[in-house]
Amino acid sequence: MAERWREIGDRVYTRRHESFDLNVGLVVGDEGCLVVDTRMSHRQARELVAAIRTVTALPWTVVNTHAHFDHFFGNAVFLPADIWGHVRCAETAEATGEAQRRKWSHEGPEELAEVEITPPGRTFTDTVTLDLGGRAVRLRHLGRGHTDNDVVAEVPDAGVVFAGDLVEEGAPPQFGDGFPLEWPGTLARLLDLPGEVVVPGHGAVVDRDFVRRQHADHVTAVEILTAGGDPARIPFPEETVAEIVARLGRLRGEGEA
Repeated sequence: MAERWREIGDRVYTRRHESFDLNVGLVVGDEGCLVVDTRMSHRQARELVAAIRTVTALPWTVVNTHAHFDHFFGNAVFLPADIWGHVRCAETAEATGEAQRRKWSHEGPEELAEVEITPPGRTFTDTVTLDLGGRAVRLRHLGRGHTDNDVVAEVPDAGVVFAGDLVEEGAPPQFGDGFPLEWPGTLARLLDLPGEVVVPGHGAVVDRDFVRRQHADHVTAVEILTAGGDPARIPFPEETVAEIVARLGRLRGEGEA
């Protein structure tokens, strides 16, 4: 896979990486730029920094779309810049970062043991607008879905939304830390945002029709599982259905579902 920037709107870029098929984003204003996610290690982040500097020399601000290691373990390289995330993103990164390092030590990059785990230092609960100089980017928490701390970055003047892992392309959605009963509503609110270009956390850039279809699949899954229907009718792979069922069982045990 050729890891190069693709301009998907006026001064709005995405870069798709072979490792985990991960997307990062770059939004350039007149006075600064926004980096959407930082990859999964300091080495990968340094490579990302070099790539950013081929596009712009402006100072950066960072946003983490959620607190999974592949999206925030590169944060330390971007300090002392502001790193934004949902308040629960910062809490989860702090509480689970070491456990994530151990879990992925055999599948992640070899330098994972050397990563300085750095949670976001700037947090919000609902919405915050970042001014990049002549360009606003809105960070929104639309509800729980892939995690309890998902954030989307909306670039209104370009019609682009960076959706993080609320939207997945090339692989089924991941429910290990998810909220299956709430995810459809969160995607519905994402679909209420303007813009036609949606950047998923992993895979190819998609459009609103793709998100509508994925939303419909989530709705079907919830309807079948809550009605006691046949899980074989759920439009996700068998292992994904098993993950949903297991996650719902854990949430019920915690009084969350």
